[in-house]
Amino acid sequence: MSLQFIADSTGKTTGVFIPIKEWIKMKSKYKGIEQDEIDIPLWQMNEVRNRLKMYENNPDSAIDFDKAMDDIEKEL
Repeated sequence: MSLQFIADSTGKTTGVFIPIKEWIKMKSKYKGIEQDEIDIPLWQMNEVRNRLKMYENNPDSAIDFDKAMDDIEKEL
């Protein structure tokens, strides 16, 4: 894929240009990619914010993914 990165006057990347042929391929491969906005329910956004806050307050309480999956599989 031949992407072109767009930068502001300070050199900070601010965007990406995707050639139309590549965009058409991506749209057929990833249905819904052109959707402007995904509606996320308020309750779900609040839940994520709460969980992030809990993690920030106690980062040692987190377990890694493999351990979490092992624990779940044990309960099945």
